[in-house]
Amino acid sequence: MTMQVSPSVASLVDRDAFLTGLLQEVTPAQSADWLQELRQGAAHWVRHAVIPNTRDEEWRFTDLSALRQVQFRVDRKLTAVDISGLILPEAVHRLVFVNGVYAPELSAVADLPAGVTVSNLAGLSESENIKKYLAQAENSQEVFTALNTAGMTDAAVVLVAKNVVVESPIQLLFVSVVGENAVISQPRCLVVAETGSSIGFVEDYVTTPETEGVYFTNAVTEIWVGENAEVTHTRIERDGLEAFHVGKTAVTQARDSRYTCHAFSCGGKLSRHNLEIFQTGEQTQTTLNGLTMISGKQLADTHSAIALNHPHGSSKQLHKCIVGDRAHAVFNGKVFVPKPAQLTDAGQLNRNLLLSPKARIDTKPQLEITADNVKCAHGATVSQLEDDEIFYLQSRGINETDARKLLINAFAAEIIHQIPVASLQNNLLNTVNSLKSLSSDS
Repeated sequence: MTMQVSPSVASLVDRDAFLTGLLQEVTPAQSADWLQELRQGAAHWVRHAVIPNTRDEEWRFTDLSALRQVQFRVDRKLTAVDISGLILPEAVHRLVFVNGVYAPELSAVADLPAGVTVSNLAGLSESENIKKYLAQAENSQEVFTALNTAGMTDAAVVLVAKNVVVESPIQLLFVSVVGENAVISQPRCLVVAETGSSIGFVEDYVTTPETEGVYFTNAVTEIWVGENAEVTHTRIERDGLEAFHVGKTAVTQARDSRYTCHAFSCGGKLSRHNLEIFQTGEQTQTTLNGLTMISGKQLADTHSAIALNHPHGSSKQLHKCIVGDRAHAVFNGKVFVPKPAQLTDAGQLNRNLLLSPKARIDTKPQLEITADNVKCAHGATVSQLEDDEIFYLQSRGINETDARKLLINAFAAEIIHQIPVASLQNNLLNTVNSLKSLSSDS
């Protein structure tokens, strides 16, 4: 499909040299006509867009100038990597991508239950109808989302047929390996749970222990929850400390559906997660649990938006931040309740723990309500470790360092213990305990 540009806007094409360079780098070879048309449409949006800056309200606390200074390259070669320490024992089936390239020898997709498809995009049969889902979620013209679509070469695809219940979680593992050049990878996930189905999956962004260097992960995940279907989604971001990570999760919920997200973020020099929920029918249930844990000079930004457009919807959100050293965390959560969404029940809370006098948090919970028969509440707290709590533990024979770790662990555990994968719970609790910079003031 050729996009027609009117003379009045022709001057706006290629407005941002950095974006244009990225677009030229990520543009793949020709493929199926429908996918090529999808890419060209997204490329059109990218060529008319600019990278957000701090003058944009949605990005005013997140400065992307460091990202613009790096020249990224796409590495389409499959790099050998050891993932033995990254596999979840509970996940019988998994898809693994290395620098955005599907690794079939590391994946496990055999013996799938009837009615369940777990595959990369290229491996799908022609009968699989994903055109009505892929890149069809709301707000697909956002600049980083469009850039991902324009450069899409493959995707992790999970399809669950009507009334099928998947007992064990599915792992989607995205590994970044740094080479001679700064690498950009654009992971794409599509999860579709049809009417009456149920599934849990883990979306994990990691780097290898021996990898240190600059790379950019621009990830997009689209989740479609059918009528009376249930999806439990665990998202883990633990990139290298020199990495840039921009992630988008777009969830579309049909009538009577249930969606739960457990999001954990501790990696990256700069990370951003946009979590967007779109309600398309009555009586949906949405639960969002988040934990950000950063130190050093990291910046982690979480923006969520829940659009409750129909009656009898309910949402519950708890997001926690643990911020040490000179790190900077951002939370902006929006809940929209328009006039038709009567009898909505929405709650939102952001709790933050600052471990250093120079740590920073910017928090902005928002409710925008025009319906007149609802139950909605929101709030935010910012605190430090209390001296009397540390003293109490010391009086019981616990040294100061261990006392601080114990309190931080308890703060984080409220979120981590809700993750329905035991091995991942233990892994994340160990991560909390292993970050020494979080155990004392800087």
